[in-house]
Amino acid sequence: MSIILYSYYRSSASYRVRIALNLKALDYQVHPVNLLKQGGQQHDTDYLSLNPQALVPTFVDENILLTQSSSIIEYLEDKYPHPPLLPADNVDRAYVRSIVQLIACDMHPLNNLRVLQYLENTLHVKDNTDTWYKHWIEQGFSALEKSLKNHDCNGRFCFGKQAGIADTFLIPQVYNALRFHCDLSYPLINRIYKHCLTQSEFIRAAPENQLDADKTEK
Repeated sequence: MSIILYSYYRSSASYRVRIALNLKALDYQVHPVNLLKQGGQQHDTDYLSLNPQALVPTFVDENILLTQSSSIIEYLEDKYPHPPLLPADNVDRAYVRSIVQLIACDMHPLNNLRVLQYLENTLHVKDNTDTWYKHWIEQGFSALEKSLKNHDCNGRFCFGKQAGIADTFLIPQVYNALRFHCDLSYPLINRIYKHCLTQSEFIRAAPENQLDADKTEK
């Protein structure tokens, strides 16, 4: 087995890559990196030599080392093209990538662990972090719901008749939003989420099914 994924079970970025690897039917080995224990194992010297940003995931495929979930998934799409995670038409590909960027660039960075920790520990606004989180979830999902509707989404996947790269980003973001008790009154997003969770590739990638899953963590 040549593929190694340094992952934290509740990291949405790691979750995305696990889904993509499963959709590609690739064998891989998970090396857990706990972002909370021991001050955060992502800050260990050995791990920093792999990922200077102290983030997960980190992906290793033989002599290839990559960080950033979008780049990793695009690499998988190029090297292992079947089954495809992007549509064939260039306009459709651009649309799907716009969904990816909406989540990866406009939603997730504002609500990931290090941002919430900075708000709580440095800016001392702990009482308002939930409000902060829910605000950006509402903005992002409201726009995404409209976009899905405008593109005649069938409610099974974000685009088309099979799971693709947009779904690898949406499902982890919904999972996190549910953890933070966000209002998810978005019919299409909810239908996609529920349908994807019936698919084996998504089930195996789910946080609760990871070897490092810890039910004691809040």
